[in-house]
Amino acid sequence: MTMKPNLNLHIAEFIKSAASPDGFIDTELPQIIFAGKSNVGKSSVINKILNRKNFARVGASPGKTIHINYFLIDNKAFFVDLPGYGYAKVSMGEKKRWAKLIETYLNRDDGFNLGIFIVDIRHKPTADDIVMAEWFIQSGMPFYIVANKHDKLKKSQIEPAIDLIADTFNVPKGIIIPFSAEKGTGREELVRIIQNSLE
Repeated sequence: MTMKPNLNLHIAEFIKSAASPDGFIDTELPQIIFAGKSNVGKSSVINKILNRKNFARVGASPGKTIHINYFLIDNKAFFVDLPGYGYAKVSMGEKKRWAKLIETYLNRDDGFNLGIFIVDIRHKPTADDIVMAEWFIQSGMPFYIVANKHDKLKKSQIEPAIDLIADTFNVPKGIIIPFSAEKGTGREELVRIIQNSLE
């Protein structure tokens, strides 16, 4: 039995940013969606997965990812980075524009292979996080919750934090991955999940 070759995460290129639905990419390639609030470290998680320091743009301040960003990985799949939501210092009109962009993208009848939903392990999920989680649950798409900033907690705090996330979203603990974009904790597990999603 021949194994399907793995996605080579060293071969990655930024393709484009879409500020409106007109800019969405039509593709038959698998799409792996990255979602999370604006200060949760989404770009840092993508960079850690790819073992690149500054590949996905890390904003000097939260709320900088205002487009849908497409990254082509090994010419076999797209990483799709959605705009960070919930940032307090932008206008209500801008928030609505981001929300509409995300909603329009997610409601496309596209072959989404996997959702990577990033939350901050240190804090109870927000109302916006709950809305995002509900979308993933209702979509039926396989998804995992990356509980980022794991390195900022004491060891004794990690399990209760994971329990709180699972209870808030009403999801099994098995889909929650403690992760540190700084230290690399959880990277191997997340890479394995991404590779398996493409089989």
